[in-house]
Amino acid sequence: MTNTEKIFTFIDGYAESAQSLYLEAIIEVCNKWINGEETPKLSEDVTKEEIRRGVQLAVLKGMKQNAQPHHQMTPDSIGLLISHIAEKLVGEEQDITLFDPAVGTGNLLYTVMNAIGKDVTASAVEIDELLVRLSAVISELLEQPVRFLVQDALRPLLVDPVDITISDLPVGYYPDDDNGSNYEVMPVEGHAYAHHLFIEQSISHTKPGGYGIFVVPANLFETEQTVKLQPFLKKKTIIRAIIQLPSTLFQNKAHEKSILILQKPFLEEKTSPDVLLAQVPDMKDKQAMARFLQEIDIWAAEA
Repeated sequence: MTNTEKIFTFIDGYAESAQSLYLEAIIEVCNKWINGEETPKLSEDVTKEEIRRGVQLAVLKGMKQNAQPHHQMTPDSIGLLISHIAEKLVGEEQDITLFDPAVGTGNLLYTVMNAIGKDVTASAVEIDELLVRLSAVISELLEQPVRFLVQDALRPLLVDPVDITISDLPVGYYPDDDNGSNYEVMPVEGHAYAHHLFIEQSISHTKPGGYGIFVVPANLFETEQTVKLQPFLKKKTIIRAIIQLPSTLFQNKAHEKSILILQKPFLEEKTSPDVLLAQVPDMKDKQAMARFLQEIDIWAAEA
């Protein structure tokens, strides 16, 4: 078995025999692993990515069993693409700071942190306490320094501006109109789209010159609330790329997603570079994906 398979088997075996809920049991056995009480038999050269994948396979099984419909894990195919983009945008810079305002179990965040690899730290927000506990124990296993805030991410945050904000944005209406009224993208009537508010909140916690990389609905600019979102983006950001994800990744057209890449401009910045408009090919087509990633690399080198 691979290290990833051994890790999943180790966690799954404990969780299936435990008296607690599967997700709670994952936290228990990961803490035992961290403390050296029980450990999987792995090769000496086990990588952080193997650990992440093994644990997340167990988390995915647990989320299906415990019915967490509002917390869909970001698929690895999307996470690995975003991590490639983030790694290229970082280049040779050191001491990179990240922020995920809707971290969930941390799968996307840890994929990016593992890819960047060098002196990277992160802040993360999640309102679900169980998911925070899961994410926190995984960060310990991976030895990735993450500071967690358990709260509504659209409330004021004690998070310093970061180099890159990444997030698979929660989609839907935000019910708290009083708090929503603090945002520029709040519509005149009705509830605001939560994903619009998350974009504004994220940009406010990104350094000038820093990037926001978001998984967004494919129809982001085709809804009635675009009349609020577009002026905000024009005033406070530079749209660097809109990358359409393959429709084969989603069950139906209504759930299709894109990757939106924004840059927070410096105050003196006046020009706007061309926007990269791209479509990810069939991810099973290795040659097409290689050409696509080469296009991304060229774009990132010029960013």
